[in-house]
Amino acid sequence: MVRRALSAGAVLGWTLLSVVVPGAAHLRAGWRKTGLTLLGLYLAGLLALLAVALIQGGDLAGSVAADSGLLIAITSGAAVLGLCWFALVVHSFIVLKPGSLPQVPQIVAGSLAGLLAVAVIAPFGLAAQSLWIGNDTLDAVFDAPTDDKMRPAHREDPWAGRERVNLLVLGGDADDNRTGVRTDSMHLASIDVKTGNTVLLSLPRNLEYVRFKPGTPMAQKFPDGFRLPPDPGGGRSDLLNSVWEYSDAHPEIFGGRRNMGPQVLMETIGHTLGLEVDWYVLANMWGFARLIDAIGGITLTVETDVVFGKYNEGLVKAGTRKLRGADAMWYARSRTNSDDYTRMRRQRCVIGALLDQADPQTVLTRFGEVAKATKQLIRTDIPRVWLEHLVPLALKVKNAKVTSVQFVPPLIKTYAPDWDKIRAVTAKALRDSTSPKPIVAMGGQTSTPKPSRTATPTASPSSSPTSAPKPLTDGCGGL
Repeated sequence: MVRRALSAGAVLGWTLLSVVVPGAAHLRAGWRKTGLTLLGLYLAGLLALLAVALIQGGDLAGSVAADSGLLIAITSGAAVLGLCWFALVVHSFIVLKPGSLPQVPQIVAGSLAGLLAVAVIAPFGLAAQSLWIGNDTLDAVFDAPTDDKMRPAHREDPWAGRERVNLLVLGGDADDNRTGVRTDSMHLASIDVKTGNTVLLSLPRNLEYVRFKPGTPMAQKFPDGFRLPPDPGGGRSDLLNSVWEYSDAHPEIFGGRRNMGPQVLMETIGHTLGLEVDWYVLANMWGFARLIDAIGGITLTVETDVVFGKYNEGLVKAGTRKLRGADAMWYARSRTNSDDYTRMRRQRCVIGALLDQADPQTVLTRFGEVAKATKQLIRTDIPRVWLEHLVPLALKVKNAKVTSVQFVPPLIKTYAPDWDKIRAVTAKALRDSTSPKPIVAMGGQTSTPKPSRTATPTASPSSSPTSAPKPLTDGCGGL
């Protein structure tokens, strides 16, 4: 059968159709065997991807993130697939015999087909580049050494029967012109591994007489709590936020072992709350500013003007608007006309806004900037192999109930902490987070039931309103 020559529009149309239905142009041109083979491979690939998505679900992202070799293989595969699709477009155009067209339509059709081939390969190239950047970022951030003891015991039950994972989230003030790390922001996220329900337990930087885990070198040196002579200017370097720095600066306490700050602080905060801390994540506070800029800023409600700077020369004005990274950090960290507890609340507001507004679409469209900012922002002891299980858990947290407890006055006295009370309030908050009924915000949009007393003899009645777990962004204006 003699096939009628196609017009320029038909040639371009069938070529375009081949982008989404490989083999269509070949079938139209009479290349039946080739067309059916291409179409069969395409459908088989789609079915394979669908099967992987249905079987793996949220575990797929974790598996890819945890395995550098697998991620590199996928990156290479994306590049090869892009080249194959480029070749498919070109060959689809050729088999439609554009040479039979008049000269001008032939030139126009060829130019447009060439642009189409380039447009088709671009997403594959972008995907390969993003995957490569992502792998490099994961290697830089999750570079903790991994031995057999640090690997998941069982793939089916990586938590070995545990109900919660406890992650210490720290904000440090390290900078090029400062020595050591002071952890001015300390939050322990206790995550239910089944539901993702999370309790964020916030400890103030100025907690005094900190008790160390019994049997440790720091507990032996400070049996009555962390106490040092006052600084020459009258300040104190023996508060909770100085534990990391002090431990790093005194390796002689640990038999010469260096860089003990992270381990000591995890043990100390775990002992304070009555929990076992699994890992820590230290975020450079000014690295947060770069991350916020990378996603295009965050929208915050600033309740009242926040003044900052050595001479009070800076101002973050009150109102609801999008803030760039530096202004968001000054809002979170300024001490002018403020106290540590107000700062803790503002820091929660920034974290809550970042979690809420860093949606997948925003992160993907700004992936290069986000990855670069992340490498400057994060320090952690989480081994990369654990991402296979932590990424799915993080996806649960995204859609789960996140509540918070701040250990600030009047709940506790920072200059004379009631350690039993802190542990009792922590235990009650964890129990409450597993209840099916949502915990309403104090003073939120819905009516709040009268707060009940903490169900332990160590928690005083007057502390009940403050100790009730609240949503992460409670008290954050319009968030």
